[in-house]
Amino acid sequence: MNPSPLKSFLLPTEQPAVHPTVFVAPGATIIGAVALGETSSVWYGAVLRGDINRIFVGARSNVQDGCVLHVSDDEPCVLHEDVTVGHRAVVHACEVGAGTLVGMGAIILDGARIGPQCIIAAGALVTKGMRVPAGCLVMGSPARVVRALTDDERAGNLHLAAKYVALAARYREMGMGVKNYPS
Repeated sequence: MNPSPLKSFLLPTEQPAVHPTVFVAPGATIIGAVALGETSSVWYGAVLRGDINRIFVGARSNVQDGCVLHVSDDEPCVLHEDVTVGHRAVVHACEVGAGTLVGMGAIILDGARIGPQCIIAAGALVTKGMRVPAGCLVMGSPARVVRALTDDERAGNLHLAAKYVALAARYREMGMGVKNYPS
């Protein structure tokens, strides 16, 4: 009997590792080898599926409503610190640098590497293996680097991540987060 090439259909053998300060909204789905860093947050309807490789969400990062984070056999999904992933974005088997904003509905495909302090515009399609240098605005489908970010835009990315840390803390204080994940 030949081993199945369909590794993506294997059940996860690992449980999520969720820092005690994380907010996970009811209705979010987190399975498999997923690590959520300090004061990160995962919002309503988001799916993080670490079933065939690992997902790492760095400290103070947020994955907003309806997002999908997934992996491939060969590539994990890594969000560094202070990353904001806007509503309905798809982040698949790639790396997103610290302080980056992934706009609403953006798609980042396998093997892409996004440098720190970037903005991936709403609706952008970052193609497989694309390399984005630090501090760039990326737009379009297929995506291309448009220009360097201003200092205000870079600061805005960090401000948005901090806003979600504060919002998640308020939700936690109201007892609204899911509490059944191991830490």
